[in-house]
Amino acid sequence: MGKDDRRPIAARSTGWARALSAALVRSSITPNQISVLSILFAALGAAALLYWPGMAGLITCAVCIQLRLICNLLDGMVAMEGGKQTPTGALYNEYPDRIADSLLIVALGYAAGMPWLGWLGALLAALTAYVRLSGASLGLAQDFRGPMAKQHRMAVLTAACLLALIEVLVTHTAYVLPTAAIVIAAGSLLTCITRTRAIAAQLKVRA
Repeated sequence: MGKDDRRPIAARSTGWARALSAALVRSSITPNQISVLSILFAALGAAALLYWPGMAGLITCAVCIQLRLICNLLDGMVAMEGGKQTPTGALYNEYPDRIADSLLIVALGYAAGMPWLGWLGALLAALTAYVRLSGASLGLAQDFRGPMAKQHRMAVLTAACLLALIEVLVTHTAYVLPTAAIVIAAGSLLTCITRTRAIAAQLKVRA
């Protein structure tokens, strides 16, 4: 994967990201190991949401989501800017993301009391990536548009954890997590549609 095929992330240009990336480049840690670490953080966040109910679990899940995203940021920076690409890097760039997404979104569905919605959201999240890669297989630039791309899904889930924490403390209701599960599933479906329409339009222009 070249630099032009990477997801646009503003944090790449921040000082802390560059400093941390440079430190990892100097270490023996590989980009693929960082990618796998993102799965571990996602699994910890999902487990916290499922098996550690209440304030502690919600906070832990929110933190783990951010750590997962930091891994997603740094693996590419270490590989591309740090010159530590590997022949299997493209696989490690995609597969851990699909696993991490599924772990967190399925856990959200169970925590919201609607397991089927978690599984549906995970399926649709994976489908957004499939549509993106389908465009690339046809010779088009990878399309990372939303409205519910990976960073948007994780932003919704992080916000849901924090808002659910406030909800528990203030209103003692449980509406936030189910709402987030619905938003992620519906938004992912819409993303599949917008990306497919964009691919179709580009193919028509090319023809």
